[in-house]
Amino acid sequence: MTDTLTTPANPTTTAGTATWSTQDTPIGPFTAVVGSGGAVLASGWTAELDELLPQVHPSLRPGELVEGDLGPVADAIARYHDGDLTAIDAIAVRQRSGEFLNHAWDVLRTVAPGAPVTYTEYATRSGRPKAVRAAASACARNAAALFVPCHRVLRTDGSLGGFRWGLPVKRWLIEHEAARP
Repeated sequence: MTDTLTTPANPTTTAGTATWSTQDTPIGPFTAVVGSGGAVLASGWTAELDELLPQVHPSLRPGELVEGDLGPVADAIARYHDGDLTAIDAIAVRQRSGEFLNHAWDVLRTVAPGAPVTYTEYATRSGRPKAVRAAASACARNAAALFVPCHRVLRTDGSLGGFRWGLPVKRWLIEHEAARP
């Protein structure tokens, strides 16, 4: 197992206390769990914290959860949904898995808004062109939706494919990003 922390600032996160909060967005409630170092551990379009926590690697799960202000993370969530598509870029994310998944999650953060890629293109960008299923698995196992934008990966025929938070949410995100320069 390796650990990945994708951020320009590179803060540390421990498995101690984490803060969580749910915000209203145009496509429904969005909940994020943020570790003590400021990195997103889990996030998605749900009001149910219990839907997010199982996605966090056991070694990163916080011992204590406190509902509260997420500071820059909350601001980025609001700004993104209001049209500032780059607001999520500087937010740190912490996930843990094997070497390929960690790398693939980092690669997802390089897929530009409004320029979705296919699963095949994503596998190639991740350095394993024949590992399309592994690339799809990286999307499916991504705990930090929005901040690691797995919604930007489509099937080869251009259809949406799957999305943990539902195809209407994925469609809205794709359209939201396509409408911005």
